[in-house]
Amino acid sequence: GKGVAAGTAIFPVLSGHEQAVEISTRLLTLTQRLPANPSATVSYTLALTADERTRSRLRFDTEQGVPVQLGLPRGTVLRDGDLLRADEGEAVVRVRAKPESVITARAPDRLTLLRAAYHLGNRHVPVEVGEDYLRLGPDSVLADMLIQLGLTLTEEVTPFQPEAGAYGGHSHHAGHAHAPFRAHP
Repeated sequence: GKGVAAGTAIFPVLSGHEQAVEISTRLLTLTQRLPANPSATVSYTLALTADERTRSRLRFDTEQGVPVQLGLPRGTVLRDGDLLRADEGEAVVRVRAKPESVITARAPDRLTLLRAAYHLGNRHVPVEVGEDYLRLGPDSVLADMLIQLGLTLTEEVTPFQPEAGAYGGHSHHAGHAHAPFRAHP
């Protein structure tokens, strides 16, 4: 209607005086990724699974119920704690790794853990690498392989933060880059 900004929805609500009041629920489009800053003041929190944190062009709802649209560069992979802001700059949103179903694999020794990481890497599976564990999404075939390699598996619901990958598929914070990989002579 007339006087309504693009991207807003107007809902009539009855107040105590039986008058119609308009509440705007404008879709917030997040286009800027800021470095993680635990002490930053944020307007909203956006809980996303590992797979959702690889999506740069989808619509989500914040934990506070506010609809947001991601408009980030393709290939952006968000990490737990990242901050997002709209071009207008009116709100800052903190990304939170949403707990999800995963398998956590622990080995009796480091060599067994390294062998398991090698086999998972050969299958190009998203894996979170911890000092004494490997974590991956539920997969019965891979679970059987890990058990055969001698690992102990635990099914749990926890935030999942897989490695971003060595050859791309991720973006860096401003001012931070890696040198290209080189073969050893």
